[in-house]
Amino acid sequence: MFNFTLTYTDLYQLSMAQVYFLKGKADEEAVFDYYFRKIPYQGGFAIFAGLNNFLEILENLSFSQKDIDYLKSQDFNESFLAYLKDFKFKGTIRACQEGEVIFATAPILQVEATIVEAQLIETILLNLLNFQTLIATKASRIKLIAKEKTLLDFGLRRAQGTGGYYASKAAIIGGFNGTSNVIVGRDFNVPISGTMAHSFIQSYDNELEAFRDFAEKRPKNCVLLVDTYNTLKSGVPNAIKVAKEMEAKGQRLLAIRLDSGDLAYFARESRKLLDDAGLDYIKIAASNQLDEFVIKSLQEQNAPIDIYGVGTNLVIGKPDAALDGVYKLVFSNGKPRIKISESLAKTTIPHRKQVWRTFDEHGNFNGADVISLSDEKEIKKMNHPFEPYKSLIIGKFHQEALLKPVMENGMKLKPTPSLSEIAQFSKERLALLPLEYKRFYNPHIYKIGMSDALKEAREQLINSHKN
Repeated sequence: MFNFTLTYTDLYQLSMAQVYFLKGKADEEAVFDYYFRKIPYQGGFAIFAGLNNFLEILENLSFSQKDIDYLKSQDFNESFLAYLKDFKFKGTIRACQEGEVIFATAPILQVEATIVEAQLIETILLNLLNFQTLIATKASRIKLIAKEKTLLDFGLRRAQGTGGYYASKAAIIGGFNGTSNVIVGRDFNVPISGTMAHSFIQSYDNELEAFRDFAEKRPKNCVLLVDTYNTLKSGVPNAIKVAKEMEAKGQRLLAIRLDSGDLAYFARESRKLLDDAGLDYIKIAASNQLDEFVIKSLQEQNAPIDIYGVGTNLVIGKPDAALDGVYKLVFSNGKPRIKISESLAKTTIPHRKQVWRTFDEHGNFNGADVISLSDEKEIKKMNHPFEPYKSLIIGKFHQEALLKPVMENGMKLKPTPSLSEIAQFSKERLALLPLEYKRFYNPHIYKIGMSDALKEAREQLINSHKN
């Protein structure tokens, strides 16, 4: 979709890498954590997306000759540029599975590589994972509200440039059923869906003629847009005429689409007209600035809408617009590393780590994930990461390690799953999350803690720096 090279980065990554190289530190080991600080949309969970795109891109990332020539014009050192000519990422990555239900503070992904390798991939990692996780989370919130109604992504035209490609993909992971985005349908084998624009109907002198021509040439999954002139006096009656004509040919009109006005009212009135005409099989689709709030209102009004087409507010992640995912050094040159802040909430958690999810006796998420040192097993107690005197006994609960190897020596360890497989996995995992964490308003806060050993290690490191 986009020709990624290693100049898809911020200047400071290259500036730091050059210093490491010229000072003989390029091959020092480093470990970085990727995590986010706040769940978007005031929600109770997020959905991890973008991992497999990132791994596929990372396998092939390099500096082209064009990149080297450009960096030379920016006064980078000749020997450093010679080093970059043959640069390939050869590190190890452990991560949660794409589609996993995730929470703030706990590492989602951990990179272990040379300091230069780990630094040069930071920007592309954050760019791909932050955005797709944000959109998948938004889509999942909408799916929880829409329940079994069909959800279609209509957002490509309103997306920020080529971000629309990844937004459509992330929407499927979050639970959407299809997209209008043809290239995403091609690349990921997901259903594509679309109707017509008002301009198609306006280009005809007669609305009925426009409907007839469209149905004649696109009879399969045909959807007619009925609100160009007058929804109930023109649009729906003309759609009914065309539907009857299609029936005579052994065909069926799939749906009508409402794109303006009081959607609940027009859906009810349109449903009456269709049912009275014996066309109860025709579905009603609705679009026009939809999001989880509008759909929630329509659902509460029992609007007879079968299909929701969601565009702008989905693909731009409104209102949050960005996930505050960060990439922090936690170990290098044989030593744990920490960034200390006056606020403990912004003090990083050092060391190579593992994240454990706890499960209750029914096999559901138990409302607590615990971060441990990477070599710990069977954590007995978790401690609040920012409030020193809060703890929780978790030894009796089944625990599952979330961070698993996905790349070694710069190569993916498993074939990329299909988008539908990722979406199914996400659906299954979200079903294990108790309802109180999926509430639309004021969801319960999922507990994230540290093991005793990790807490002690962080405290020792903080004290050593203060001294």
